[in-house]
Parts: sequence; C-alpha cells; structure tokens
Amino acid sequence: MELFLFTVCILGILGLVGALVLWLTAEKFKVEEDPRIDLVEACLAGANCGGCGLAGCRAFAVKCVEQGSLDGLSCPSSGSDALARIASILGVEAPEEKMRNVAVVRCNGSCASRPRKYVYDGAQTCAIMDGAGVGTTGCSFGCLGCGDCVQVCIFDAIIIDKATGLPVVDTDLCTGCGACVKECPRNIVELRPLGRRERRVWVGCSNRDKGAVARKECSAACIGCGKCMRTCPFGAISVSDNLAYVNPEMCRACGKCLPVCPTGAILASFEVKLPKAETNEQSQNI
Repeated sequence: MELFLFTVCILGILGLVGALVLWLTAEKFKVEEDPRIDLVEACLAGANCGGCGLAGCRAFAVKCVEQGSLDGLSCPSSGSDALARIASILGVEAPEEKMRNVAVVRCNGSCASRPRKYVYDGAQTCAIMDGAGVGTTGCSFGCLGCGDCVQVCIFDAIIIDKATGLPVVDTDLCTGCGACVKECPRNIVELRPLGRRERRVWVGCSNRDKGAVARKECSAACIGCGKCMRTCPFGAISVSDNLAYVNPEMCRACGKCLPVCPTGAILASFEVKLPKAETNEQSQNI
C-alpha cells in the first residue's frame, strides 16, 4: 500500500512539474495576435477557396491586418460589402466597388456538334484523361466533360448539362474565385467581368487548329475567318493562332459580332435579335 501511494505521489509531482514547464514555455514563446484578425475573418465567407491568392480566409485576414490596408487585396467570395466592413475594422477608406468576375466556358462543342469517335474506359476525370492525351472526340482542345470543375466548385455554381455534355455556370452562384479555372486541364474556363447589365460576349471555342481542321472536328468551332473582328465597331476582337478572342475591357456587348459568325462560335449572355432584313434573307436561304 505504501509503495502504491509513493508511486501516485511521484507521478503527481512529475505531472505538476511537466505542467509548470509547459506553462513557462508557452508564456515565453507565445505570440500576441492582433484581435482584429478574428474580426476580419468573421467578415469573410469562410470558403477558403484561394480566390484571393492566399492560403485561405485566415491568411487573408492576417495579411489585411499586417498590411493595414486593402491595397492589392480582394476576396471574390465575400463581395464588396464584406470589404467595406473590413475597411471599417482597419480604419481605412473602403475600396471602390469593382465589377465581379464570373466563369465562362470557352467551348461550345456539344454532343451534337462534336460527335464521339473514341471510347475511353479510364478514370473519369478530365485531368487523367488529358494527361493520357486522349478524349472521346477528335478535338484536342475542347471540354472533356468529366466535371472536374464541378467537383472543385464549393458554391455549386457549375453543373454538367446532360444534353450537351458541357459545363453550365450559374452566374448568381458564381463568385469568381477561380477554382474551376485552375482545375481545368485544357484552360477552357475563363474568368470575365459580369458586364454592364450582365451582358457578356465571349468566344466559345479554344481550338487553335486551322479552320478546315477545326470545323471537321467540331461544327461549332471558330475557324479564324475574322468576320467578327471586322464587324466589331469597338476593335474589341482579335484573331491569333486561328482563334478569335473578345477583349472584355473593350467589348460593349453590342452583339453585332454574333450574327456574322458562320459557325456560331461567339456566345453571349443575352439574346441577340437579328435585323428584319437579315432574318428574311436567312428564311429564304432555308
């Protein structure tokens, strides 16, 4: 019995000494953290999406407090209201509200326009399929349709349309964090400004093959003819490597380029009504 009590006492003393050592160590090496970090983090969406270019929301909050301003910092997932609250916490002027970005898919090669040529039995991920240098169609630039972008979107802003086999972005849910852009192995997803009155125009094709080759693999491919470029009154469209591109900073979303595209490769977030003369002419051709 005495041996048991002696053992308990020794263990108790060792425990107290260990606790004292840990307390002294913690006190000596503790790092005082600015309480504003927690306040800033509370303003954020908590998505840890990496859209700000940092490791997560905590890292963003630490950066804001250490820098003492929001210069060069933005959180696409939280929006301008959150940044205004953060500016108030930091005691600085709120940054000017910027137009948010949303994701667009630069591929319009649906199942109908891009017929399946090959059978793929491997892992159903775009990354592995592209890494193996294979696909189910003849286009080596188009969407693979496995939905890697869907898997990484924590806001459920992207789905795969079963009818077309292509990703569809819900702009109401999309925060422009860019996770889908980083995940797409073929660089098909792009972030573009939401646009005035939510009007956006972009080229739904990434194929850089020459026109005849691209059209053979996909009927909706851009053939680099330049008609859209010559039609644009604002000089917002350029053609490089057999592929047209719409500069979002210069585009005024007038829609004049859409009806002149012979393959329908130019897409828009709004409906473009053709002039009566053009409508009648198309009817006669049909």
